[in-house]
Amino acid sequence: MKKYDLIVIGGGAGGLTVAAGAASLGGKVALIEKNDLLGGDCLHYGCVPSKTLIETANRVHAARSLVGLGLQTSGAVDMKAVMDRVRESISHIQEHDDVERFRKLGVDVFLGPGSFQSPHEVRVNDEVLYGKKIVVSTGSRPFVPEVEGLKECGFLTNESIFSLHELPQKLAVIGGGPVGLELAQAMSRLGSETTVIDSSPTLFGKEDKEIRHAMTKLLEKELTILTEASVEKVEMRDGKKILFVKSAGVLSELPVDEILVASGRIPNTGSLELEKAGVLTDIRGYITVNERLETNVSHIYAVGDVNGAFPFTHVAGMEGKLVVQNALLGLRRKVSYDHVPWVIYTSPEVFHLGVTEEEARGQGNDIRVFRVPLSNVDRFVADHQTEGLVKVITDKKGHILGAHAIGQHAGDFMQEVAAAKQFNKKIGALSNVIHPYPSHSAAVQQTADLYWRETLFEGRIQRMLETYVRWKW
Repeated sequence: MKKYDLIVIGGGAGGLTVAAGAASLGGKVALIEKNDLLGGDCLHYGCVPSKTLIETANRVHAARSLVGLGLQTSGAVDMKAVMDRVRESISHIQEHDDVERFRKLGVDVFLGPGSFQSPHEVRVNDEVLYGKKIVVSTGSRPFVPEVEGLKECGFLTNESIFSLHELPQKLAVIGGGPVGLELAQAMSRLGSETTVIDSSPTLFGKEDKEIRHAMTKLLEKELTILTEASVEKVEMRDGKKILFVKSAGVLSELPVDEILVASGRIPNTGSLELEKAGVLTDIRGYITVNERLETNVSHIYAVGDVNGAFPFTHVAGMEGKLVVQNALLGLRRKVSYDHVPWVIYTSPEVFHLGVTEEEARGQGNDIRVFRVPLSNVDRFVADHQTEGLVKVITDKKGHILGAHAIGQHAGDFMQEVAAAKQFNKKIGALSNVIHPYPSHSAAVQQTADLYWRETLFEGRIQRMLETYVRWKW
């Protein structure tokens, strides 16, 4: 039986971070991946292919908008060419996640499904490995709701949509979360007539109320959106997939060419035989961990989607770095999600960091809110992309509690706010950073300028000046 300092089950973002980090510190590491390729859902079905599809769709959309400048566009999108671009992106990044690269790092890579045989033993193919410490990073997969006729009629998920050879003329998207909205808008911009069906009363449910309302209005210009709606059944009729949609108590038929299911995720834990290791999960199947990312079995850890905390690639990477320190170096560091940003890659993008205004007020905080519409920022005016805003919530002293934005490339130009929050800098510090003109990041600087304007002209300093003037005269 081969023995290792660390066994990693799952070759996605979190697992690769753990394996590479542990090997670089001299640990004897085994990495188990059920598929033939490393990279996980993010590389093959998530972040990389979806962002390639989104960027391609945005370019098509931009080209069609040039009619007002005298340029004419015609013809339908070649879906095969679109998906070739997707595969090119995957192939390029795959080189960094190549099996041989990890073997050169000193990692023993095993391709095949892994399952526990005991708290320290993992079976892969016909071999049993012993691990002093074990990290589970098996990710998640699409949740498919039980809808009558759905499986019989066929559907797409984020794992199969990138194999489309033809663009569907009409597309229904079941689920209005980030994945559903990103792909729905992309497909709409490529030329599909797209309807989003979601059971929630509103889209962007985790976002700031102001952001939520503004972004929903923007998407309604491109998509048909049905909230508080459900698909009761699906049937085939004359070559079309007919969805029976219940909305506002009324049942209506929606004929489409394809259905995309984007109604959430479930953890990949079913085949791990966790019971043989004594590892506990919650009612949804996610592995339960503590602040050190340990399971109830202290030498077994779980990172990434499988622990149910934050389903983002960058969070899996962050958790992976922490686990290397705890599992291999014996530290007892605790994970914190206080400074984790996320981005919904619609067009324009939605950026989220920290608490919303509603959450901050609900916590009883004495807060200040600073906002700047992008129509006030010269670079966005020059780009003719003025739909959006930057909004920062601080405590009364200017420490950042939350930051939110709608805007093209918001995930990039808002990152300096994330850095300021993480390193406990006040919003006023960003006003003193020199921003090149004209740039998108000027939206952040202008928001920070509001802090000084309010502090100097509406606060204690202004009152002191007014008192001095009255005394002098």
